[in-house]
Amino acid sequence: METFELKVVDQDGKVAVLEVAGYINNEGGEVIAKEARRLIDAGRHTLLLDLRATRIINSIGISLLLEVLEHILEVKGTLAFCCLTPSIAKTFQIMGLAQYTRIFSDRATALAELSSGQ
Repeated sequence: METFELKVVDQDGKVAVLEVAGYINNEGGEVIAKEARRLIDAGRHTLLLDLRATRIINSIGISLLLEVLEHILEVKGTLAFCCLTPSIAKTFQIMGLAQYTRIFSDRATALAELSSGQ
């Protein structure tokens, strides 16, 4: 089983980047949700989850990401993802996450667009 790691990297004060590594299941999803709530409550309303080092996510992980999405939409914020594997991108499409979030192929593009408010 893959270990799970989450690292928060701030970019220019506008976008909070959460680097996710490992399997997003109930435990990993809870860690992401807790950190996202902390950031949102602290006024960070643009979150970018970099999933470059994530290969798999289960249904509980998806449901926890949906909770993060609900919380960020309440404050009229933006939830974005970058560097998704094809299988995770397809899962996000099927589960509806892609409809309400922004998805970018790479982090540089995501930061450029999110920082400029596009």
